Amino acid sequence: MARTHALHATARWRWQDYLMLTKPKVVALLLLTALVGMYLTGQLPGPGLVFLSLTGIGLAAGGAAAINHVLDRHIDLRMARTHHRPVARGRIETRQAMTFALALCAGGIAILWLGVNGLTAWLTAASLIGYAVVYTVWLKRATPQNIVIGGLAGAMPPLLGWTSMTGTLDPHALLLVAIIFTWTPPHFWALAIHRRDDYARVNIPMLPVTHGIEFTKTCVLLYTLLLTLVCLLPWLVGMAGPGYLIGSLCLNLRFVQWAWRLKFSPDEQTAIQCFKFSITHLMVLFIVLLADHWIDYG
Repeated sequence: MARTHALHATARWRWQDYLMLTKPKVVALLLLTALVGMYLTGQLPGPGLVFLSLTGIGLAAGGAAAINHVLDRHIDLRMARTHHRPVARGRIETRQAMTFALALCAGGIAILWLGVNGLTAWLTAASLIGYAVVYTVWLKRATPQNIVIGGLAGAMPPLLGWTSMTGTLDPHALLLVAIIFTWTPPHFWALAIHRRDDYARVNIPMLPVTHGIEFTKTCVLLYTLLLTLVCLLPWLVGMAGPGYLIGSLCLNLRFVQWAWRLKFSPDEQTAIQCFKFSITHLMVLFIVLLADHWIDYG
């Protein structure tokens, strides 16, 4: 009986470890933005197409995250935030993790290619390579602007949602990409400030390590101001109505408030609190954008 319980516990932990490889919370946020991109096309997507699109995008994103676990396993083990990850701790062997990751990537791309359309499959593959290879292997270790340049890969899901419905590129979809692209640096730099010593220990040139914490705080504040302006674009071009405008301004002013506090009156928890709010900011912003789409302003 004790052995049976031990086997069940081992199986449960192994399942949880493989799930951890996919960074499910990050993928869930990406899928939300992809779903909003689908509905903002003006078409009413069928449940089958939505399921295939989100499944394909989600599998590819989870596979890219798992590749990141494999490639960063040595530095993950030396960082407080990531030392518990399953590949870093050896709970999943490197070969097994990479096989799992590549299977997810291949499955996701195949679903998009066969069940959605070729454009979405190609763009998803490009995003996957951009994050798992260009960012993780090169940019992350090469330049303090790593998250600025590499953030484009993480900004792609609303465009993928859009193309999954239409099979074409559209400037409105690119506005959604621009929002996430501008949001990513202040989001991640707030975390990097909180974990500055971790990144310094493993020689990763994050901005707080190379240019100092105060300079990074200034950049966070400036980017939140820029984000406020970028978030006005959907309203300015008629893509969204006054409901979105009000919601966007409230969210962005709150983000600016956090960035201001981080710069001028921080305590030990301000950076991580700013980081956590940034996640809520993006999630609620896209929900507001979707809700506004269904409001009839007469």
